Amino acid sequence: MATSSITKNFVISGKEQVEMFVNAIEESAKNRPERIPVAASEITDEAELLEFMRMRKKANGRKK
Repeated sequence: MATSSITKNFVISGKEQVEMFVNAIEESAKNRPERIPVAASEITDEAELLEFMRMRKKANGRKK
């Protein structure tokens, strides 16, 4: 969960609540999805964009 989505204040007091909160944070850190590296390149001019769109249309089976 992104920290910007936390909009409420909450109070954690007492050793038991602190331990439960820390355990929840640690558990959520263990369950992160695996990051898969992706190769990407930047389109820098109109000719590259047109070529990319041509390949996209061909891959999607469009005949326009």
